[in-house]
Amino acid sequence: MLRPSELIHLAGSHGSPFLGGIAAQPGRWPGLLALGWLVVLLAGCADTRYYAQSAGGHLTLMVAARPVPDWLADSQTPEPLRQRLGLAQALRRFSVTELHLPDNASYHRFANLQRRYVVWNVVAAPEFSLKLKTWCFPVAGCVGYRGYFDEADAQALAAELRTQGLEASVYGVPAYSTLGWMNWLGGDPLLSTFVNLPDGELARLMFHELAHQVLYVADDTAFNESFATAVERLGGAHWLATQATPQAREAFAAFDMRRQQFRALTRSTRLQLEDIYKENSPLALSDKELIAMKNRVMQDFRIRYAALKQSWGGYAGFDAWVAQANNATLGAQAAYDDLVPAFEALFVREGRNWPRFFEAAKQLAQRPQAERLQQLQANFHRQPL
Repeated sequence: MLRPSELIHLAGSHGSPFLGGIAAQPGRWPGLLALGWLVVLLAGCADTRYYAQSAGGHLTLMVAARPVPDWLADSQTPEPLRQRLGLAQALRRFSVTELHLPDNASYHRFANLQRRYVVWNVVAAPEFSLKLKTWCFPVAGCVGYRGYFDEADAQALAAELRTQGLEASVYGVPAYSTLGWMNWLGGDPLLSTFVNLPDGELARLMFHELAHQVLYVADDTAFNESFATAVERLGGAHWLATQATPQAREAFAAFDMRRQQFRALTRSTRLQLEDIYKENSPLALSDKELIAMKNRVMQDFRIRYAALKQSWGGYAGFDAWVAQANNATLGAQAAYDDLVPAFEALFVREGRNWPRFFEAAKQLAQRPQAERLQQLQANFHRQPL
């Protein structure tokens, strides 16, 4: 799967689909109500409907979450879930002791959402560009996606964006980060949407989302997501090498081989499209000519994917992504991929020392966006992996 695990800015839905008969914890209601009022106040100066349904979706999730020890003590908790929660708690300890990720309330509670994804993201880009449309929010700043707890709302926005001439896509997200702002209410919970992932993927997802609590820069999605992806890859590799079972390592290696091959293919496709859009603007060529060139690149992408799929013995995990691939999905993937090698090189430069790496990344974050990008790229070229 191509999981961009996402940072979502309190995106929400209508109603309370997550309760599922799980009792709320009365002691948290004052804090939850305070959060609700905060979002309502923010809504007064922005998209009222969006923020109102954002509050509803997130608050319902918080109410549904129970401490992991409660689930483990509950005789009705299925044994497979009991084992996954135990693994998640071991991963959480590893994240603190070995990776120096925040030791806080996050991932010590669990919510059974009884759905496949927690939110759905909308991404959009122009017909002849991979540059994502951005939306701006309090705290999170401007980001290249807009998230909804209700898939129908996400699809409706995507349809509206298409009428404006944009290419849009909707994809499900199993987890999101509240950047540590919700730790006073119990933190980001473990969710049924991701706790059953294979061991290596569960580790990487948790490390990714916790990395957002280490560092987040407003208005720079690529910096944030590439940093978190570097943490997930480096931290995940360390966990797999030192803690995972041989079976988990073998399963991860097979999956990651396919993922890396697929990402190499999509990166090649992005570079081809960027060359078309950069060198032949709509002012230089007719729309018809640009569309023909673009279609040839996308056709080649699908032909090469079919060959990859055959080499994988028919593995179809990327089929849905390929079916809706467009400028928006390719642009979104770039945010998670393009700067990762530079961050990994920075990790090596800092002696593979996590606190030093985090501090170096924070120092970069203080610089203007163009300067931090230039410095990251300089580190990458200067420090081969």
